[in-house]
Amino acid sequence: MSGTFIGMPAFPEAAAEAVGNATLRANLRHATRTIRDKRAVAVAELDDWAELREAGKQIKDRTLHRLDHYLVQLEESVTAAGGTVHWAADAAEANRIVTDLVKATGESEVVKVKSMATQEIGLNEALEAEGITAYETDLAELIVQLAEDRPSHILVPAIHRNRGEIRDIFRSEMGRWGRPAPEGLGDSPAELAEAARLHLREKFLRARVGISGANFMVAETGTLVVVESEGNGRMCLTLPETLISVVGIEKVVPTWRDLEVFLQTLPRSSTAERMNPYTSMWTGTSDDDGPSDFHLVLLDNGRTDVLADEVGRQALRCIRCSACLNVCPVYERAGGHAYGSVYPGPIGAVLTPQLRGTTSEIDASLPYASTLCGACYDVCPVAIDIPEVLVHLREEVADRGGRGHRLEKAAVKAAGWVLDRPGVLAAGERVAARTRGAHPGRLPGASAWTDSRDLPRMPAEPFRDWWRKNRS
Repeated sequence: MSGTFIGMPAFPEAAAEAVGNATLRANLRHATRTIRDKRAVAVAELDDWAELREAGKQIKDRTLHRLDHYLVQLEESVTAAGGTVHWAADAAEANRIVTDLVKATGESEVVKVKSMATQEIGLNEALEAEGITAYETDLAELIVQLAEDRPSHILVPAIHRNRGEIRDIFRSEMGRWGRPAPEGLGDSPAELAEAARLHLREKFLRARVGISGANFMVAETGTLVVVESEGNGRMCLTLPETLISVVGIEKVVPTWRDLEVFLQTLPRSSTAERMNPYTSMWTGTSDDDGPSDFHLVLLDNGRTDVLADEVGRQALRCIRCSACLNVCPVYERAGGHAYGSVYPGPIGAVLTPQLRGTTSEIDASLPYASTLCGACYDVCPVAIDIPEVLVHLREEVADRGGRGHRLEKAAVKAAGWVLDRPGVLAAGERVAARTRGAHPGRLPGASAWTDSRDLPRMPAEPFRDWWRKNRS
């Protein structure tokens, strides 16, 4: 993955700072609870939701099992339809390919559809370094870009901002990027949307190059699919002369029949809608409609390494609905920035360490950014067992060592020795009970736990002695 977010503090430090931000917590609490309540209603309308969920899981697993076959089929289909396929092993190669393609057009501006893959590789920064300006056209991504901020949610990147903050950002920053905000702009949703519409319209009409990701790629026909709710994606996908799509290799599905399952589960699980407002599909190029030049950049960037992990590979089923974020008690309180990645929340806690590795402090901390309550698994439309993967990754981090993990292993080994010797355990309990008045209020070496929790008081006598006196 791109190093854009590397250098941030580990999750515990970043989360502690976020929790102290009352405005952030209020914004997150209101937004996540609203979304998840609506989602629950939308999902409950389908009697066969459990069957659709299982079907999605099986389709994804079958595809990942034969990913090499379906990717070759996809390349053949896209090429036959007039497109050009490029393979990118990592972020640097993907950025070089896209930059060279844009330069070949002679253009210095591009319009973008919301894309997590391009955020993952740091494409905007790579284009900027080559003198190319990338304009985000999704409303939330526009807010993030204008504020020189970072996305904090998979579906709603500006979820950490309220309407007043967005109004202020539009007023102060829109003029630097193009058409300024209207005079006297208020903070009603209609006014903010209209300001964004006016600002973006000139960019849509001027742009000659569009850049997108894709929610799905259909191997049998070479068709790419983008689902969105504002119409900006439709403009970026149809108006420019050149379209470049950067897509993770795991987004392929074998057939149109497989796609039908996800077009039912994705909108209900993400935006709580029965069907998506804008579903754009394109297959290669056409002389009569859409871009005349189409390039598909298939992105690996660590995905084949994830595929090799029998437990962790299920994270590649993800269809980016963000339902897991909206039910996660940790995300609701800490927000997305604390995860130090474009993939926040529970899915980010398992996907990011696999894509980037767990050698950095922040990546090693992400598998611990969870209570393991299981709510994320319950709502996942493709049944990713995120708690299972989190525990699996924690084992990996612990096995690699480090001061805290060495101390933990030593403590467990010592406890095992004592528990194997009942006489030693009983003697230790009696000593602990008799010296309880001298026990500290905080446990040395465990401040992360005891700074916010009371250390339980030791009882006046061990349970064994109490039982012997009262129940023998």
